Amino acid sequence: MSGFINWLSQVATVSMFAVRTIPDRKGAAVTTMVGIAGVTAVFVGMMSIATGLRETLTTKGREDVAYVTRAGADSEMTSILGREDVRLVGDTAGILIDGSGPVVSPELFVIINLPKRGTGSDVNVPFRGVERAAFEVREGLQMIEGRRFEPGRNEVVVGVGAARELDGLEVGSTIRLGRTSWDVVGVFSAEGAVAESEIWTDATVLQGAYQRGTSYQTIQAQLVSADAFQAFKDALTSNPQLEVDVVRQNEAGTGQQINVAAIAGGGIFIAGMMSLGALFGALNTMYSAVASRVREIATLRALGFGVGPVILSVLFESLVLAVAGGSFGALVAWLAFDGYTAATLNFQTFSQVAFAFSVTPPLLVAAIVMSAGIGLVGGILPAIRAARLPISAALRES
Repeated sequence: MSGFINWLSQVATVSMFAVRTIPDRKGAAVTTMVGIAGVTAVFVGMMSIATGLRETLTTKGREDVAYVTRAGADSEMTSILGREDVRLVGDTAGILIDGSGPVVSPELFVIINLPKRGTGSDVNVPFRGVERAAFEVREGLQMIEGRRFEPGRNEVVVGVGAARELDGLEVGSTIRLGRTSWDVVGVFSAEGAVAESEIWTDATVLQGAYQRGTSYQTIQAQLVSADAFQAFKDALTSNPQLEVDVVRQNEAGTGQQINVAAIAGGGIFIAGMMSLGALFGALNTMYSAVASRVREIATLRALGFGVGPVILSVLFESLVLAVAGGSFGALVAWLAFDGYTAATLNFQTFSQVAFAFSVTPPLLVAAIVMSAGIGLVGGILPAIRAARLPISAALRES
């Protein structure tokens, strides 16, 4: 037992000595820390895009709201439902009924072009026709400026993301689409959900403006409870008058993770390539540290310090440099990226979706763990070299 305690004492003594001498090698140390900080910042930046997109596309939704599309439709764009379908869905048991009737939101979805703020270039924008219940079946949707549109009038409300990214959507302004003019009467937020990238108007008015007859593309139905979903789904899918698919609202965007996964994969690939550079930087620093401490290490060995404490001291020094650099890079990335807003193309609807970069605590922890891994791998070979130095030859080096 005393031998093990003595060994631990040697590890602590040699490791602290190595750390205290880092200022003597500040040039190489700073270079390594900056390299690892850059890798960490890029990793956090890219992953924050993927995290923000994933939160926007997939995590907003409710379990007690059913999302209905035409059977076989792989997206909202390819689904078509008629007024009779809406009536049959609204008459199904399990739907919440309030003072105005079943809480059912049939919706029509078209793509329009509007100029992007700053560049003036046209981008695809989702233009959704909705009815009263659309404001009730979505979690946290609220007007933050102006008012809701009035049914039967050419009025629109815009999501806060669309208002931020697109020109001409200020409350009180008028936009012209084709031969029709639309008054912007309000701005709404939806807790960061994809609805914030959309423009909404009365579904009946939109059907007339775009000659869609009485068709819709999706139906969202508020259920009496989340437990009523399976019975409601079974009732719809077994009804011979309907050909529909039914999922919970919080599962409706799962398929849109494809482009999120691509972004996350790109971030990991870029960070991986940069990590190789940082790894060589750590190797160079630690080799330099070992070279400058040849006589010190040989003296420690001659005084009775074991090979193990010497190896661990070099690894500890490399780990300290890597974690310091990684922490700095993560801090810079958090300050620069968290909450930063942008827009990208939704490949399912070929329209713009606004989102905010999200630097989460788990992402910061992952980045620091990654930097620690770089430090440990970069310190292994120099540590082995330090342990293998012949004591007599090392003591003669100047």
